[in-house]
Amino acid sequence: YDRLGLRFESVYAGFLGSADQIDCVRDAVLRLKSENGTAFIDPVMGDNGEVYATYTPEMCAGMHRLCENAHIITPNLTEACLLAGIPYDPSPDEKKALEILEKVSAICKTGHKAVILHGVSRGDRISTYYSDSLTADNDVGRIDSPYCPAFFPGCGDLLASLILGEVMSGAKIGLSVSKASDFISKASFATLEEGTPHNWGIEFEKLLEDFEI
Repeated sequence: YDRLGLRFESVYAGFLGSADQIDCVRDAVLRLKSENGTAFIDPVMGDNGEVYATYTPEMCAGMHRLCENAHIITPNLTEACLLAGIPYDPSPDEKKALEILEKVSAICKTGHKAVILHGVSRGDRISTYYSDSLTADNDVGRIDSPYCPAFFPGCGDLLASLILGEVMSGAKIGLSVSKASDFISKASFATLEEGTPHNWGIEFEKLLEDFEI
């Protein structure tokens, strides 16, 4: 990439397998992103209040450092609490959720930034909070979707990818989050209806034609 003089409009990272790999991605953000490019980090570290077994304290600290250089971060509630250094609460009230959002946003040192906090339980709804100072003056909002009573791996990865696709096509964060959240909800219910084993992950392919970027 350096020899060819290539620089990228976005550097996007999700699950990372080691502390060295996290450092490599951080290097890519600093060296390979174009001057006005976007560093998009999905800080995959855990879920349902638990850190993944493969994630060491060193890796969690590395992810925190990586997020300092991000323009967009998409943590679930567990990951947001880890990044913010606060105890996990499976159903934080509105005030607490916005406090978590603000603390994660403060990690980013890039100036223009956005944080999407997803997976906040609201009974029969699931909430996604966002703050956006990329193209707006600290726009803060919440998107609610019907709660699907099943857990399918991959929802967070899919949400992040859909949001990045929207943002790279010129959409603002609020609209991107709304469209992606709606798609995840529909795909989750479709997967549940299909009877797919939960550990096979979310089945979204059949619905892709309904998602227009």
